[in-house]
Amino acid sequence: MKLLIGENLQLWRGELHVLRGLSLAVDAGCCLQVTGINGAGKSSLLRVLAGLLPAEEGSVSWRGIDTRGDQHAYHSELAWLGHGTALKADLSARENLRYSAGLRRELDSAQIDAALARVGFAHADQRLARQMSAGQQRRVALARVLLLDCALWLLDEPTSNLDSSGQRMFTQLLEAHLDEGGLAVVATHQPLAIDPQRLQTLELA
Repeated sequence: MKLLIGENLQLWRGELHVLRGLSLAVDAGCCLQVTGINGAGKSSLLRVLAGLLPAEEGSVSWRGIDTRGDQHAYHSELAWLGHGTALKADLSARENLRYSAGLRRELDSAQIDAALARVGFAHADQRLARQMSAGQQRRVALARVLLLDCALWLLDEPTSNLDSSGQRMFTQLLEAHLDEGGLAVVATHQPLAIDPQRLQTLELA
């Protein structure tokens, strides 16, 4: 059984028909890469999958259960990263992670240290978010995804503003997540450099 299934998803934005009967099915250990030109509906699709935007028709199921039936249970297994990093400007990297990820699960300093090290930001954990570059903020946001420890990642342009080392870092994080049986849906203009056997592609027109 596929873990994440979307069936006949229909979405309008005013008079614009954004999603036209779109269906998808993704299993554990796999990544669905969503591509398409600007305005094709990549972000809208991710928001529908996350339950942040209701589709006019169709359904999304997780582990065989319609996500509308128990949204709390679904969201407890979901890590979302949108275009924005959702960091508090006057909090440090460490404080942001303790606050945001800590709302979902108990964290200790060692876990935060480990997440910051994995995204290459351990050396600047006390820097305020407003003092960070856009790429550094993205690294901290990815550390939050790690700390949430969720089976499903929904990521919208996760490598935006990352330098080449940051893009390699993201690939390593994604591969490790899939190795552990996780699942990811990633909207991106950049091709994902992972094992093709674990990669599905959905191109929106």
